[in-house]
Amino acid sequence: MADDFEQRIPYYASRVEAKLDTVMPGSEVKPVRLHEAMRYAIFNGGKRVRPLLVYAAGECLGVPEAQLDSPAAAIELIHAFSLVHDDLPAMDDDDLRRGMPTLHRQFDEATAILAADAMQPLAFAVLADIDGVAGDVRAKLVKLVADACGSTGMTGGQSIDLGAEGCVLEAADLEHMFALKTGALIRASVMSASLLAGPVPPEYSTALDDFGRAIGLAFQIRDDLLDVQGRTEDIGKTAGSDERLNKATYPSLFGVDASRRRCDELLTQGLACLDVLPEAAALSWLARFIVDRGK
Repeated sequence: MADDFEQRIPYYASRVEAKLDTVMPGSEVKPVRLHEAMRYAIFNGGKRVRPLLVYAAGECLGVPEAQLDSPAAAIELIHAFSLVHDDLPAMDDDDLRRGMPTLHRQFDEATAILAADAMQPLAFAVLADIDGVAGDVRAKLVKLVADACGSTGMTGGQSIDLGAEGCVLEAADLEHMFALKTGALIRASVMSASLLAGPVPPEYSTALDDFGRAIGLAFQIRDDLLDVQGRTEDIGKTAGSDERLNKATYPSLFGVDASRRRCDELLTQGLACLDVLPEAAALSWLARFIVDRGK
């Protein structure tokens, strides 16, 4: 089943991209420049890791693919919104994203801000309109994603990140920042499938929750390592930007070897969480793919 999931990645990527294409206004729709910018931000490559987590968790719990398309697309919209903001001159001031000019470089700063601002509410509209899903479940999905991207989630994590530039953090404080900045949306990807599956045994929900938290942390630590060890042409963004901005990262605070060990520990923890689930080969394969990328 794990090998089978790798073969299904193009299929799932095409599903979420078809959904995104459907829900996003066409580039010919006025205001044309805004919609062109939104589509540039979404359809510029990327591994679609968060949508893949939605589909893999859905496989584990037997959720129909048609129901998974909406949270997969909504969470990718939120992710794209966050990347556009992260790249702005007021934040990380990056020139490249996925090997292409960042949105504010390709268009302009004001258009980039507006495009990101438009993608966020669109994500919630997508969640509110899922066919064949009860209203209370749709409301829970909206709250799940809202919590993941708000001040106690991704946005709060980014705020902590900016405030920590040039600071020395304890491991617990750094991991708290990572849990908000990156982990919250990864956790929401997994837990969205749990909500769509209807009532599931409490141990299933707990296992998926713990899995999402562990893999979310490992994802960010691996990202920090890639910034140190990767090449710009391979990672799709300017290598060494964390050091340039004096960011608080795992390698800068604890070293490369400790960062690698922590990644391995978190992967082991995450995989152990899956033991209680009936069929978790897809999630297991995807966790290894996420945490081991670039090794």
